[in-house]
Amino acid sequence: MSDLPLSGQSFLILVGDIYEDLELWYPKLRLIEAGAEVTVAGPEAGVTYAGKNGYPCVADVRIDAMQASDFDGLVVPGGFMPDKLRRDPIVLDLVRAFQTAKKPIAAICHGGWIPISAGVYRGVKVTGSPGIKDDLINAGADYQDSAVVVDQNHVTSRRPDDLPDFCRALIQCCTR
Repeated sequence: MSDLPLSGQSFLILVGDIYEDLELWYPKLRLIEAGAEVTVAGPEAGVTYAGKNGYPCVADVRIDAMQASDFDGLVVPGGFMPDKLRRDPIVLDLVRAFQTAKKPIAAICHGGWIPISAGVYRGVKVTGSPGIKDDLINAGADYQDSAVVVDQNHVTSRRPDDLPDFCRALIQCCTR
């Protein structure tokens, strides 16, 4: 199966209560389909987190046990989950480690709240939910109203309807 574009790569996806269901599951399945290994990390391992629309997701591992050096990229889904996780200094340090290593950080919708709080968007072209547009601008990002924006190691999108573009851009970003 070495003809798969992400064969041999591994990705970390964050989960917590009230995550946006499609914004976690669609990228997870697309990454797996492209040959990547995917690990879902939550505040607690083995816990089932309820999505905003009720779809469950069990965390494979605890976020505080993760290191950016073990992964090729990070996916941050939206929903209300990012507002809670952005308050955890361990989560923010993890995002900063991905940034320092220039590894892909993919955030969709309200997922951008976490990179905002980690301070990694200053001077970066991004998009996100119109609801966090002011937050993105105030964090020093160059906000673009577009289905997907790729700048440096960042891949961002606005909403679930943008998921096909988001996942195509993430996969392309990781196969350069």
